[in-house]
Amino acid sequence: MTFRTLARLAPLLGLVVAMPAAAQDDGGARGAASITEADVARRIGIIAHDSMGGRSTPSRGLDLTASWIAAEFARLGLKPGGDSGRFEQRYPLTRIAVDTARSGATLVGSGKKVMLPASRDLFYASGPRSDRWIEGPVVLMAAPTVETSASAPVEGKVIVVVGAVRSPGGSIVRALQPALDRKPAAVLIVSTLDSATFARQVANQVAERVSLGAGPNTPLIVMVRESAVAGVLQAAGVSVSAMRQVASPVTRDLPVTVSVRVQDRPGAGQDAPNVVGILPGSDPVLRNEYVVFSAHMDHVGTDATAGADTIFNGADDDASGTAGIVELAEAFAQPGARPRRSLIFLTVSGEERGLWGSDYFTSHPPVPTEQMVANFNIDMIGRNWKDTIVAIGKEHSDLGSTLNTVNGAHPELGMTAIDDPWPQENFYMRSDHYHFARRGVPVLFFFNGTHADYHEPGDSPDRIDSEKEARILRLVYWLGREVGNRDVRPQWNEAMRKKVTGR
Repeated sequence: MTFRTLARLAPLLGLVVAMPAAAQDDGGARGAASITEADVARRIGIIAHDSMGGRSTPSRGLDLTASWIAAEFARLGLKPGGDSGRFEQRYPLTRIAVDTARSGATLVGSGKKVMLPASRDLFYASGPRSDRWIEGPVVLMAAPTVETSASAPVEGKVIVVVGAVRSPGGSIVRALQPALDRKPAAVLIVSTLDSATFARQVANQVAERVSLGAGPNTPLIVMVRESAVAGVLQAAGVSVSAMRQVASPVTRDLPVTVSVRVQDRPGAGQDAPNVVGILPGSDPVLRNEYVVFSAHMDHVGTDATAGADTIFNGADDDASGTAGIVELAEAFAQPGARPRRSLIFLTVSGEERGLWGSDYFTSHPPVPTEQMVANFNIDMIGRNWKDTIVAIGKEHSDLGSTLNTVNGAHPELGMTAIDDPWPQENFYMRSDHYHFARRGVPVLFFFNGTHADYHEPGDSPDRIDSEKEARILRLVYWLGREVGNRDVRPQWNEAMRKKVTGR
C-alpha cells in the first residue's frame, strides 16, 4: 500500500499517518472543508460582475468591491486592520499634469553647462513634485543591478543612469530599488527611446493623470534625452554610447552637479482602498507574529474602443485571488481552525498601476513588517493547468520545502506545485508580494500564468475553473496552518535575501 493510499484510508481505518501537525486536527479539516467550488464561483461572480466596471484604481467599482470585502471580513469576525478602526486603509492619489514651463534640469561640470527644459528634453516619471530645485553631485550608474545598487554611495546625490539593465526583467527602477531606499536626491535616467517616441512622452506629461502620492523618502525620477546630456557627460569622461555597451556594471562619482525640478498643475486629491482583516493567533507569544495572505482586487477598468464588450471584468486577474482571500479568511475563522500565529488577510488596489496598494501597505503596516513571518500572494489562479500551481519564490526560503511537505501530506488535493517556469518574464517583481520580499518578509507567489484573455474583456467569470481553484486554496490554507503553528518562523536562503533586499 502506498503512502498516498494509506493517507486516503487513514480516516476510515483509524490510522495515524505522519504528516504536519496542522493537517491532523478536526478544526483544520473543518476549515479546509469550508472552501468549496460553489463559494469560489459565487464570490468571483460578485467581484467580476459588470456592475463593478472593471475595478480600475480609482473608481466607484473598486470602492464597491472594497466595501463588499470589508463586510465579509466583519461577518467572519475579523479585527479591522485599516484606518481608525476600520477595515479599509485608504492611500492618497493625486490628479496631476506637469507644468513644463516651470520644470526642467541643469547639468554643470568640466566647463560645460546644459539646460534641459521639460518642454523638450525631459519628462517626469515618478516621485515628488514641488517648486523647489533639487540639487546634488552626480553618481553614475551604468548597467545597474540590484547588487550594485545596494552598495552604491548615493545618499544626497543625483543618480544618472546609463545603459542596459542587467537585472531579471530589465526594470530600471526595480534594479535601482536598494539605492532608491537610501535617500538619493534625485534620479536622471538617460532615455533609450527614439526621438519621436521621446517627444510623445514629453507632450503627454501635460495631460492630467492619476498618480500615487509620493512617500516622504521617494526621490524624484525623470527621463532625459540622450543627445541633450551626452556633451556634458563626455566632458566629464563618460561616453554614453560606450556605457551602453559595458560588460559589467559601472558605478562612479562624476565632477558634475545637477539641479532638477518638476512642478505640476495639481487637480483634486483622491484616494484608493486596501482592505485589511486580522485574525489573532491562539498562542499568547506567537500571536505577535503574522502570516499575511494577499491578493489585488483592482483591474484595468473599461475601454470604449474595445468593441461590443467594453468592460474588463478581471475574473482571473485577480477576482480569483481576491475571492481566495475571503475564502481563506472564512476557513480560518471556523471553530478550532485558527493557528498559533496571527493572520492578516489583505486585498490591495493599484496593482495594475504599479503595485501601489502593496507599496503603501508595507510602508504603513498595522504591525511592523519585522513581525510578518511570511506572505502568501495569490494572483490569477483560476485558469490554465488543471492540477498544477506555480509557486514563485520556492527557492528563496524554506517556505518552498514546507510547501512540498504540506502538499505531499494532502494527496487528496491532486495538486503539483512547481517552480517558476517563466523566469525571463520576471513575475517575481510584478505582483504584490514583491514589496513584502524587498522589506525582508519571505514570500511565495501562487500564480497560474497569463492567457489569451489577459487584460481583455474575455477574462470573465464563466471561464474560471472554480473546482481547481478551490483545491489550490485548500493547499494554501494547509500551508498557512503549518507556518502559523510551527515553533520557528520561516528562514530565508541568505544569498537570495541579500539579492532581493539589497542588504
